[in-house]
Amino acid sequence: MIKTLLLPATLILGSAPAFATDVPAQDIRFDVYRNGSPFGEHIVRFTPLGNGDVDVDIEIELSVRLGPITVFRYEHQAIERWDDNELVLMRSRTFKDGGWLEVDVERGPEGELISVGEMLGELIPSSHWRGYEPGIETILNTETGEPMPVEVTDLGTAMIETANGSVEASGYRMAGSVTVDLWYDADGRWVGCEFEARGQRIRYVLQNA
Repeated sequence: MIKTLLLPATLILGSAPAFATDVPAQDIRFDVYRNGSPFGEHIVRFTPLGNGDVDVDIEIELSVRLGPITVFRYEHQAIERWDDNELVLMRSRTFKDGGWLEVDVERGPEGELISVGEMLGELIPSSHWRGYEPGIETILNTETGEPMPVEVTDLGTAMIETANGSVEASGYRMAGSVTVDLWYDADGRWVGCEFEARGQRIRYVLQNA
């Protein structure tokens, strides 16, 4: 489990930012566990394009099998293109509840994000890798392409377990369609995640800390 021992701020070498100001140089790879058992993986890959833009490719595959029968399946593939701290486009496909959802978001001629003809304004996608600025109240749901109200609260600091040992991190609880505890290291890199869905406890363990 994620260690929830909170540490005094004086024991942390600087406080972790609430969100990453730069795209991480290293990909992010999580093994995902459901009630302690392997559940799948969540991978975020970063590809600089040479013109200042960066593509962020996201792959999530989760499943539960009983013998040869798959009783639960969730897949999510998305690409985000960023120009500095500005989201240029986001496209995603999600397999959920037995069917596929597709989303196509682009920045329009007036500078606002647009999804299915709807002006979205400036929204950060719900992909978690970047984190969320303090006081944020609405984000872009990457499954539906719709604005999603959220409330973000500070959880303080803790030691978070990874495949290569524990790391110091700052935590934020984001309450939206699901309440998620997210953890980021001193560089703003996403290092931990835990939430409950459909009565199941889901935990992420970073593989390349």
